[in-house]
Amino acid sequence: MNKIISSVAVCTLVAAIFSSCQQDKKLPFYGERHAETVKDATGVEKIDTVYQTIPNWSFLNQDSVVTTNKITDGKVYVADFFFTSCTTICPTMHRNLMTVYQEFKANPDVMFVSHTIDFKYDKPSALKKYAQKLGVDGPKWQFLYGSKDSVYTLAEKSYLVAVGEDSTAKDGYIHQGYLVLIDKERRIRGAYDGTKEDQVEQLKKDIPLLLAEYKK
Repeated sequence: MNKIISSVAVCTLVAAIFSSCQQDKKLPFYGERHAETVKDATGVEKIDTVYQTIPNWSFLNQDSVVTTNKITDGKVYVADFFFTSCTTICPTMHRNLMTVYQEFKANPDVMFVSHTIDFKYDKPSALKKYAQKLGVDGPKWQFLYGSKDSVYTLAEKSYLVAVGEDSTAKDGYIHQGYLVLIDKERRIRGAYDGTKEDQVEQLKKDIPLLLAEYKK
């Protein structure tokens, strides 16, 4: 009997430790970083690590409304780069992302932003049709249009996603199908291949982990 009690106690302890580790788990930070001297609340100086952040941005959304980073400030969000006429990775990428959208649709702390890289064709009206066809309605998932320079610079310098025009490519453009997870301070906390279901499933698990950091 004592052996049974002992075994149960050990299992309970292991479960508690595992649960604690899960709760304490934090996602990594991506991008450039540097050390900076800062002062805490008491005025004492200390060395802190400053991570790369997404800069301010302003684009037209699918409703032809000027939309800025203010819609995502203070929220966890997923960003990606695509174009509406893409016949290669985009359909799979957004079909998978749609499952993430559905799972967190009711959570006010989570948003989605998709930037088109087709500055020639993907005007807001085209983005609106695309969103409707995908089954997206409302402000939670924004489809954004901007100039070539503004979008391409944001993709490559800030989100670390390669994009570009390519006359030899099937649809005239090349881009990576990453779904990039951003925290409430605009820092990159994850990147997932949107064409791979296992990585999209990992994104679904990582979003709650990231949200939990703000509840401590």
